[in-house]
Amino acid sequence: MFEIYQDKAGEFRFRLKAKNGQNILASEGYKQKASCENGIESVRKNSQDDSKFELITGGTNKWHFNLKATNGQIIGTSQIYETESGAKNGINSVKTNAPIAEIKEILD
Repeated sequence: MFEIYQDKAGEFRFRLKAKNGQNILASEGYKQKASCENGIESVRKNSQDDSKFELITGGTNKWHFNLKATNGQIIGTSQIYETESGAKNGINSVKTNAPIAEIKEILD
């Protein structure tokens, strides 16, 4: 499921959650809700292209990934994973779940 919410700065963000409730992918902030919704559609589209995923390891040997749009801009960033295989499983989860995920608004 995609959740749309407002952060403390009043910007709209989305997160893609797995069926177990774990966050798989989180967005940057958007000033307009419509832009946030466009970001979700971009995730749906770009998640089906392996070349749009960027797998990254940090200095602490932990892993995460970014999903990028056609223009190279980051659409979403994953949580931190302990292993490369965990991050790759996260990518597969985005590829599987994003196209069919419902959108739920959590707006106060």
